[in-house]
Amino acid sequence: MSHGMQSQVNGVPAPAVAGDFASANWNRFSVLSGPGGLVAGSAGVTVGYFAWLSQQSIDPDNAAQIVNSFGTGVPDGFVSRPDSPAIITVYLADGTMLIQQGAPVPLHSGGDFWVVNNGTAINVVGNKAYADLTTGKASFAATGTPTVANSSSSTIAPETWTGTGSVNGNVMTIGTVTGSVAIGSVLTTGASGSIVSQLSGTALGAGTYALSIPEQTVASGTSLGGGYGLMTIGGSLTGAAFQVGGVVSTGAGVTAGTTITAFGTGSGGAGTYYVNLTQTVSSGTAMDFTTNVETKWIARSIGAAGELVKISEVIQ
Repeated sequence: MSHGMQSQVNGVPAPAVAGDFASANWNRFSVLSGPGGLVAGSAGVTVGYFAWLSQQSIDPDNAAQIVNSFGTGVPDGFVSRPDSPAIITVYLADGTMLIQQGAPVPLHSGGDFWVVNNGTAINVVGNKAYADLTTGKASFAATGTPTVANSSSSTIAPETWTGTGSVNGNVMTIGTVTGSVAIGSVLTTGASGSIVSQLSGTALGAGTYALSIPEQTVASGTSLGGGYGLMTIGGSLTGAAFQVGGVVSTGAGVTAGTTITAFGTGSGGAGTYYVNLTQTVSSGTAMDFTTNVETKWIARSIGAAGELVKISEVIQ
């Protein structure tokens, strides 16, 4: 379609649209949410993609309110289309799959759906669906074969920050700061949890931050501090681009579970990145980080790149 005018005719109708239910089964499960959730984050959420919950905002039941099409670890669910509030906001646009910020998100933790194969190879029945950590797009591969980004020579240096401030619920307010308050850093003094996102203030400095653990009460003027790692990626880079949410898969001396939490000077290639765990890794170390994550969903139909594929959480 171009500005509402039909431009082609198919011999047979399309089997579905990405995000449609793949069967009439009733074994679909919505992700649990409380009052005010689940709603799309600031970048919106794409229908037919995988999505992640964010602790950036907490509902009255102390559960996550925000959903994003990017994240860390296994996605919390899949965004369906039949009950989606995606709306066209661009004048004369043909259609949209984007749920706008603040709109409710139909996020499913189980069921069977249609999804686009956004990989580069043809999918076969029995492959696992993998979720891209930056976009939530699906691709398919055998179990235990995520896509990785490779660096032949990288380092990780331990970093810390300190300051004074308070915590109310899951919101930390901090004044004068020494060091950089990096996203993903683990609190070691004054409060518990890790930093999910910055809500206001000077970037990496004084301001307010969302923490991963709610229901905290820390008085004003309390000493606060945390630690993280600053990774410098260099050498020969191969494979995919490095992404926020990527987890170390290979690296001598790198602590298991090391995850990229934010870009520094790098944005996919050479440069610096923040990681969640404080550690020292010497120069010249080869490292691999995943760029997508294996989900529990299994391919139940064949589909080339760009084609629709049926996925189910069970082998049928």
